[in-house]
Amino acid sequence: MASVLPLWLKYERRGAHITSLYPGMAHGDSMAKWSAKNPYESTVTVNHILNGESSKKETRHFVFDLGNSGLTYKAGDALGIIPVTSSELVDDVIVALGADADEIVETHVGAITLLDALSNHYEIHQANRKFVASIGNKFEVIGGPSEIRIVKRIRTSVDSGQATMHWSWSGDDDDYPDGFSPIGSNVDPAFEQWNSLSSDDKAMSDYLWARDYIDVLNDFGHLGFSGQDFVDQIDRLKPRLYSIASSPDFELGTVHLTIAIVRYEGQGRTKTGLTTGYLADRVPEGTSNVRVFMSPTRSFILPGDGSKDIIMVGPGTGIAPFRAFLQQRKLDGATGRNWLFFGDWTEEGEFLYRDEIGAFVEDGTIDKLDLAWSREGPEKVYVQHLMAGHAAEIWDWIDNGGYFYVCGDKNRMARDVHSTLINICIEQGGLSEEDAKQFVEQTMMREEKRYLRDVY
Repeated sequence: MASVLPLWLKYERRGAHITSLYPGMAHGDSMAKWSAKNPYESTVTVNHILNGESSKKETRHFVFDLGNSGLTYKAGDALGIIPVTSSELVDDVIVALGADADEIVETHVGAITLLDALSNHYEIHQANRKFVASIGNKFEVIGGPSEIRIVKRIRTSVDSGQATMHWSWSGDDDDYPDGFSPIGSNVDPAFEQWNSLSSDDKAMSDYLWARDYIDVLNDFGHLGFSGQDFVDQIDRLKPRLYSIASSPDFELGTVHLTIAIVRYEGQGRTKTGLTTGYLADRVPEGTSNVRVFMSPTRSFILPGDGSKDIIMVGPGTGIAPFRAFLQQRKLDGATGRNWLFFGDWTEEGEFLYRDEIGAFVEDGTIDKLDLAWSREGPEKVYVQHLMAGHAAEIWDWIDNGGYFYVCGDKNRMARDVHSTLINICIEQGGLSEEDAKQFVEQTMMREEKRYLRDVY
């Protein structure tokens, strides 16, 4: 993407000080007042799909107007967005709880209505382990052995002296309360389900996959949860960070994002990502109250020396910060060469910013462009395959002081690119495997800071 990340994963951006990143700016200046706790309400002026008509993906380009906020940024920074949960999802969760939207609940922001809490302060688009684990307390309250007896066609269950339930009996053999068997056992099938989840970590993980709280309440809501019970166990809403896809000097007073929209099916219902669904479906062009703040980076930055060569590897929405880098290098008149590796499924459907990239090639801003399409041709081609095919030249650029950047998926793409880079150093640099790893992971990454990653 680029790059949607949970706030806690952006370790390289955490704790950054605005004054150190933007010299001359004092804490009292206008930018310093905007933060995750006090976001700026921006207007979205552009919201359109980047993919071709044949694509099965949905990638959108957004432009945010910074107005008179005083917010500034540099190429490589991220924009934080605080989403608002779908009102339909909020209403459905409240109904599933059997709660009152106006119920006052105590939260980390004080006493507010349940409606406000679920709309603006808590995450309900995906169930968490803590809530499912806490369900066991409900069984402890209502559980225990029960005695069933029949008196004048009225059946009564006495639950260890804690609760009594009465119901009319028609005389039919199968006319007994939910959760009670004809032989008098009151073992709730939901307890057996919960017990299997709580005793098996993989089963719990599989259960939580693609489930939101409506799904969980469909299974366990009959146990009874107040609004306060609910908010005490669910996660607080966290901002999402997206790599900025523009230079601040490209279109003054705006910030651009490239975002992959998450849509999927879960438990027979169509669902979306919390923030991507918010932006795609509920923030049309002209929306003026989108809460944002800047998240500066200390590390994922352009070389201070514009004569240095840079290699950028950013498939999919990993292109975002490199669009910003290319704009900035062009505006700065940087003399260093720029080499871009980009790719996705197909050229027709997923060649993001095709015209802009073509223009960069035409005017010489991009010196080398390599494109990898994984779903065209008989074999899948990825960016690391193209890197291996240009091993000698990549080593030449790196050996002469060039910078190497990666943006995108951490678990697959970035891992494979990392391995390929080490192999290039072995094959072309004549290094041993141990020395190559030392050169890439210690010298380039930590000491010289020429190998920089924005991965998620």
